[in-house]
Amino acid sequence: MNALFLKDTIAAIATPPGVGAVGIVRISGPKSGKIGRLLFKPRSPDCRFESYHLYHGDILSLRTGNILDEVLLVFMKGPRTFTGEDCVEIHCHGGPVILQRVLEAALEAGARPAEPGEFTRRAFLNNRLDLSQAEAICDIIMAKTEGGLERALHQLKGALSGKIREIREAILQVLVPLEASIDFTEEELDTPENRALLPPIDKVLGDLQILLGTYQEGRLFREGISVVIAGKVNVGKSSLFNRLVGEKRAIVTPIAGTTRDFIEESISMDGLPVRLTDTAGLRETDNLIEKEGMAFVRERLLGADVVIVILDGSEPLGPEEMKIFEENKNRNMILVVNKADLPHRLSEGDLVKYTGPLQPLWISAKYGEGIDVLKKNVYDVARRGGSHHASDTILTAVRHKVAVEKAIDLLSKAKESLQAGLSPECAAFDLRQAVETLDEITGKNLSEEILDQIFSTFCIGK
Repeated sequence: MNALFLKDTIAAIATPPGVGAVGIVRISGPKSGKIGRLLFKPRSPDCRFESYHLYHGDILSLRTGNILDEVLLVFMKGPRTFTGEDCVEIHCHGGPVILQRVLEAALEAGARPAEPGEFTRRAFLNNRLDLSQAEAICDIIMAKTEGGLERALHQLKGALSGKIREIREAILQVLVPLEASIDFTEEELDTPENRALLPPIDKVLGDLQILLGTYQEGRLFREGISVVIAGKVNVGKSSLFNRLVGEKRAIVTPIAGTTRDFIEESISMDGLPVRLTDTAGLRETDNLIEKEGMAFVRERLLGADVVIVILDGSEPLGPEEMKIFEENKNRNMILVVNKADLPHRLSEGDLVKYTGPLQPLWISAKYGEGIDVLKKNVYDVARRGGSHHASDTILTAVRHKVAVEKAIDLLSKAKESLQAGLSPECAAFDLRQAVETLDEITGKNLSEEILDQIFSTFCIGK
């Protein structure tokens, strides 16, 4: 997006499709104030179009002169705006026909349709925010849980940007004296010995490793996980599903094989977005409908991030349970023993013979016993044993993860060069590359093509 492109004035509907009380048409660019004045007929004769003031009036069609809607209009003078440019927002009634007519009027008055994410891209290009903050805006909009929203807000406020700047500065503190020793080899400069640079490099490597370790948790909160409940017939899968969802979504009866198809619901577990699936009971059968249901179960199990295998604690283990254990032993499995409120006929000693170190969790789906512990277990298993990170700085995007991994590799090579006593040019080259790699996260070092890919995932109007 070149400078000439930024001279365009863009317009788009900034509110979601559908019917609402209020809808917003957003205009940004050098002609936005002029377009606002052309379209807007204020109710008050004393309308001065002062910045950050709401004005009441009508929006007119330039082509016909007809009133399109009664609106509130606000003009915002750059650079103290989201995009860093002059902006106008027209607050209309929230009907799709009204919004489309007002947008068309803005286009007729000299604006052009905004591309996906173009408002945020202009904010980035005008240094209102860096690229990681721009990506956080998309994460805020798409957040499925409070946990995901909280992490996106921290990134928008600059938690990740600040950490990257801190690490970048630490690398430069090593690079500057190293490059000085290269440029002034015959001068008497107070440059450190190569080995004296190793501790600060180790410190940076440690910080980057800690940051990289946050990715698994950050990815979970950004993308969510798939959790499938599996087990033989009539062990309480649907009861557990209903308990986790918080309402009756699956039919529960004492008749074996009640669930023939799978049921899915999106829920939050400890702030983690979860797509929960209740499945048909696994058993040997000649019933074609049940066979088809079980084929669906195995398909869902293949794509699950976590599998909850549920047993009936009031019944002894049988061959069906053994087969379920065998089919899921290489997956992220949580073993749940249901019906803890009934007399136990299933001993943990029996379970250990088949499940090894996998500790069962006893619950009562009917009365809610053990459900909170189960939710925490889902979170822990999904992180694959990773620790919880209390810090606000968490990697959530694979792009950031790849950049941090590459920076770690380059710093490690620089360290090896210094340890081997090689020419300082070798270490300096890798350190410079590490800085440029970290700059990709904040957008200081990215091609137009990559920026196009990133902002193409944004919605139009944002």
